[in-house]
Amino acid sequence: MKKLLLLLLTTFSLSCCNKDDDNPQTLPPATQTGAGTFACYVNGKPFIDNSGGFFNCFYQLVDGEYYFSIGGNDEDILPQNIYIQTQKRTISEGETLIFNEIADGNANAGAGFTLSITENYQSYTNTIYSGQLIITKLDFADNIVSGTFSFDILHPVTGEIIQIRDGRFDTIFTQ
Repeated sequence: MKKLLLLLLTTFSLSCCNKDDDNPQTLPPATQTGAGTFACYVNGKPFIDNSGGFFNCFYQLVDGEYYFSIGGNDEDILPQNIYIQTQKRTISEGETLIFNEIADGNANAGAGFTLSITENYQSYTNTIYSGQLIITKLDFADNIVSGTFSFDILHPVTGEIIQIRDGRFDTIFTQ
């Protein structure tokens, strides 16, 4: 009887296991409230900013031109840094921007790879490896900016194509 009870308990315990237990981190929801989130999938693995929403985000007018920038950090994955920016370009709610190389009038994205204490590399979008940014909210009264993004870049050492997918951010920006 004890063996039967032990077998039943073991079977019940194993049946409660879930494949999702191996990957408990899912991305935060795509919100538009200034929640302080920045997340995406990097080659299918979650990248979630772990700064507690204290990342730098700005949309500023400098010498008559607008600059937008946001970036997130996740020390548990390569790349550890992902960032999005525009240079001398306005953004607006509902707009889709195509990532390109770093140049006036463009939107671009990039990533930072720290391989060792002495090896730091950057990789950026360009005309071959590109993607898009959609501004889903731009609220100047409350300084909230939200958006979604996806893009490809090359690993600066291995040459592997890094796929950034299902990206989202929702935060307060400075002007």
